[in-house]
Amino acid sequence: MFERLGRFIARRSKSVLVISLLLIIAAGAIGFQAFGKLDGGGYNDPQSESSRAFEYLKSEFNVEDPAVILVIDSPTSTVDDVQVRQKVDALTAKVNSTEGISRVISYWSTGSPQLISDDRKAGYLFAYGTDDSFDGLSESAKKVEELIGSEFQGLKIYYTGTGAVGDALNTKISDDLKKSESIAIPLVFILLLFVFGGVIASAMPLVVGISAILGAFFIIYLLTLMTDVSIYALNLITGLGLGLGIDYSLLIVNRFREEFHQGKSIQEAVIRTVTTAGRTVFFSGLTVLVTLASLLFFPLNFLKSFGYAGIAVIALAVIGALIPLPATLALLGNKIDKWAIKKSSITPKEDGRWADLARFVMRKPLTITILTLILLGILAAPIRNIAFGETDVTVLPKSHPVAQTSQLIDKRFPGREATPIEFLFIDGEKQVTSEGIATYKEKVRKVSGITYIAENTTANGIIRFQAIHKMSPRTADAQTLINEIRDIPAPVGLLIGGVAADYTDTQNGIAGALPVALGWIFLSVLILLFAFTGSIVLPIKAVLLNILSLSATLGVITWIFIEGNLAKYLGDFTITGTVDTGMIILMLLTTFGLSMDYEVFLLSRIKEEYEKSGNNRESVAYGLQKSARIVTAAALILAVVFAAFLLSGVTSIKILGLGVAFAILLDATVVRALLVPALMRMFGNANWWAPAKLKRFSILH
Repeated sequence: MFERLGRFIARRSKSVLVISLLLIIAAGAIGFQAFGKLDGGGYNDPQSESSRAFEYLKSEFNVEDPAVILVIDSPTSTVDDVQVRQKVDALTAKVNSTEGISRVISYWSTGSPQLISDDRKAGYLFAYGTDDSFDGLSESAKKVEELIGSEFQGLKIYYTGTGAVGDALNTKISDDLKKSESIAIPLVFILLLFVFGGVIASAMPLVVGISAILGAFFIIYLLTLMTDVSIYALNLITGLGLGLGIDYSLLIVNRFREEFHQGKSIQEAVIRTVTTAGRTVFFSGLTVLVTLASLLFFPLNFLKSFGYAGIAVIALAVIGALIPLPATLALLGNKIDKWAIKKSSITPKEDGRWADLARFVMRKPLTITILTLILLGILAAPIRNIAFGETDVTVLPKSHPVAQTSQLIDKRFPGREATPIEFLFIDGEKQVTSEGIATYKEKVRKVSGITYIAENTTANGIIRFQAIHKMSPRTADAQTLINEIRDIPAPVGLLIGGVAADYTDTQNGIAGALPVALGWIFLSVLILLFAFTGSIVLPIKAVLLNILSLSATLGVITWIFIEGNLAKYLGDFTITGTVDTGMIILMLLTTFGLSMDYEVFLLSRIKEEYEKSGNNRESVAYGLQKSARIVTAAALILAVVFAAFLLSGVTSIKILGLGVAFAILLDATVVRALLVPALMRMFGNANWWAPAKLKRFSILH
């Protein structure tokens, strides 16, 4: 298949390249429309108890999320002062006149004692929007903030709520992404010049990367017409698009140069490149793709969005490396080496430092293995302190106005009135006695963290009441609170909802889907690697080595983002004491896929040589010599791409950037350069063992 593809591209390179460019331009023109349609939410499990409760609240009680919550602070007078009330009335009228705002309620309109601060100098104002979609809420909040500002007639104004937080996150992430790319792209280009050895060759990743990114934007745009897609998916598309573009271009260009400088014609070099390196790219991409496809098993649309984005950008990176890139090489021919700045990078050496390193490691494989495992164990040790949370306002820097609002609420208000726990008794008027509900409410009132229980209301036979609590709703403390409440024996038909319950159900949904996702990954990767290598042993070792590498990465993430070490060197962000569950899953799966990417690169050359010579030891040395430079260079460049995310002030984006950058550097150096050759030497020819009946299912190189 790959040889036929190579022949077709070599014969029709101009037509292939022109058609590819036209498709890329069209995809980009349409795909950029996705930017205005991306969602900042998607963190809940739509099949959960809390989601069912929300549907009843929305349909039967007309409950809706406020677009923006204003905390109105009077520095010198209490909220009941006549002048303060007059100013608030004027403020309310102005908010009500804002486009997209349907109604306003506040302490001053309801007199509720739960809507004022303990010092009676601040009160809540809730503004509701006409469009209750996430984008609609964010847009309404933005308009209110722009109209009112941070001060109104001497009153200080603070903003929070679904729309305000969503707008703050979207704006911050978009701005930080521009900043990251403005630094990463020039650095990457400089590194490419040295790695590829010339100006022309260093532009090759753009062929793959741009086609992958623009094509993925087009697919994401189509998906936004059918479902919600998270704005965070942009980070993955740009990071993976550039990263895989570099990885696959390095592999393809390196192999083309190798074949061409061995005396083959341009057409023969293209055919041989697609047949060998093209097959490696295909299996490598397929391995990364099935890994990120596991995100589709999770109930959160936030994680599903990364699954959509990952599948799209990986598939298109593979297509870019297999079609337009070889067509470009066929047209360039020996011009690929033009404007060389580092001639040693043009023709790969048959022997050298990497082969010498492999031979050194294989002389003392047991010692190297033990020392490396000790190092990985030390890095992984902080995992014992890991704690999980969920993206909320606390991921913003402490200096951000929306984050400051949350800090003010924690200090000065008795409870979280904006995020109550909701209790709904479906058909409660028929099935539950008033005494039964009263007894249950009394038990709930006694749970630590509950500050206030509201009176019952009814609608269409459903009985509802609320409980106000002290803790931030998307935290482990809130999860403990919800679990304690759900352990209380309750009357029939009860649904518990609200933000804290939503967070708890989300964490439970992730935990429930995780075994299925992991099972899919391990089974798929083992099958693919067996088909690629013809070995039972190598795929199992690859998975186990990746688990070790990821454990070390999680330890470093815990040490920095939970324990706070080195935090002062990573810019303005908030140490929350937790790491976002969804982002950690994304980081682990991304790095697992990329690590398998490099594993396929390495095993491809080792297997190719082993099939020629049958010498396990020299095959490892030769394979490392031929692939380690590519793997290390690709990892370094990809690390720069993701490390640029450290410039973001959003904690979860920093975690993604640092986690991926550290993991792939660790994997490409310590694991691939030390552990892999050591274990290959220790296992010897057993590396290539598989039952004879299964061997026929492997693919010959």
